[in-house]
Amino acid sequence: MSKRSRSAPDAPAVWVEMPSPFSVEPGHVRLRAPAGGFTREHLDRLRNGSLGQPFILEREDSRVLFFTADAVQSAMSTGDPNELLCTYTRKMMSFLLLVPEPQHVLMIGLGGGSIAKFCLHHLPRTRFTAVEIDAEVIAMRREFAIPDDDERFEVVHDDGADFLARTTLRPDVVLVDAFDEIGVAPSLASLEFHLSVSRVLRPGGLMIMNLSGYRSRYAIHVNSARTAFAGGTLLVPVEGEGNLLLFGFPSPPDLPPLAQLEAHAARLSSEMPIDFRRYLRRIRASKYVGGGAHPLLGGTTAGEAAADRVSRSCWPP
Repeated sequence: MSKRSRSAPDAPAVWVEMPSPFSVEPGHVRLRAPAGGFTREHLDRLRNGSLGQPFILEREDSRVLFFTADAVQSAMSTGDPNELLCTYTRKMMSFLLLVPEPQHVLMIGLGGGSIAKFCLHHLPRTRFTAVEIDAEVIAMRREFAIPDDDERFEVVHDDGADFLARTTLRPDVVLVDAFDEIGVAPSLASLEFHLSVSRVLRPGGLMIMNLSGYRSRYAIHVNSARTAFAGGTLLVPVEGEGNLLLFGFPSPPDLPPLAQLEAHAARLSSEMPIDFRRYLRRIRASKYVGGGAHPLLGGTTAGEAAADRVSRSCWPP
């Protein structure tokens, strides 16, 4: 369902807090109380994964967003809210290797705002727009130290596919990291969605989509992207996780010579707590399809080896 308001209102919230009811996840659980209060039935549904609303797990040094207990949606270090704890989020920042000075980043899926906060902190000249369908997730923004909207940052309460179909924004980068209780939303797998992404991107821009699950769950994303992105696609596995990052290029990447790319990766690695040099090597070794042969992008099938693994956690090995 599309939600067309700009941002969810900050209605007064009644929070429920309890010791974690999950044996494999110690800590304390916090969530916004359902209408009518939190009952034993709600507790049972929280345990079996059918509650249908996000909740927070407070650990000793981190705060974690869940939809169900078997899948981390986002994680924040309480000591450093701008840190990227999840391996795949650090790897999604690889867009800086290919688009070194983005003016505008558009993200589908806010979650705990990890990437948004990192970009706002490390890219002071970049605007960031996040589109989030779930009002309950937006209502938790203060719990995850997500800043208020201003001239550089905006959270839009909407369905990502609907938003892209009608927006007049022209971002340099589109990041897609939008999951519900069972995986990536079906509307974000369609050819129409990927065509919308390709249409709104500025020349030289790119999309990175986080995929997770069995091959049967994300093959439709890859096939739709290969049709929509005339400049080709790239599949990059995330080490230690089942995630696969899908890159989409509206036009073939116009990259500088390898030595210049390596120098750029080294500079980024010195400025941010991310090993961009390693990620550049992984990108070059991953599977590039379409857009003709590219001298700097590889042609292996390394990315497809991750297709049969399920990602249950974003924590690095």
